[in-house]
Amino acid sequence: MEVPAVFVYDSDMEYRKQAYAVYYTRYHIVISTKYRRKVLKAGIGEYLKKKVRQISTFHPEIEILEVNTDLDHIHLVMFIPPKFSVSHVVNMVKANTGATMRKRFPFLDKVYWGVEGIWSIGYFISTIGINEATIRKYVQRQGEEDSGQAKLEF
Repeated sequence: MEVPAVFVYDSDMEYRKQAYAVYYTRYHIVISTKYRRKVLKAGIGEYLKKKVRQISTFHPEIEILEVNTDLDHIHLVMFIPPKFSVSHVVNMVKANTGATMRKRFPFLDKVYWGVEGIWSIGYFISTIGINEATIRKYVQRQGEEDSGQAKLEF
């Protein structure tokens, strides 16, 4: 049986398909500015959101679902396929936004004099997915269906 590219068990849960994997990998990512400097003010924050969304243009399998900024950090909700490590995607976001931000807003060179980039080294990551009770129930029910793929019940 062929599995479609996107199939839905529940109206809120979209599963994706690659060559050898079916996945639902949503992440909440928070990246802080270096030294927690409050540089992401109104116009800068809007420009940053635009640049982050452009990543999907070059990597359509990476889907940016939500993006928003505070003065010293950015929040992202992203679909990241298993072929990419989360750290690779975070580094991609940092690299593709940091350099262009410094070119577009020259005052950042004065704020971050003598250092490269505008982002701190670390980041926060959290998965967003099916709740634990649903997964436990799914695992407990394995072997109850003889053929086909076991259906998740929500």
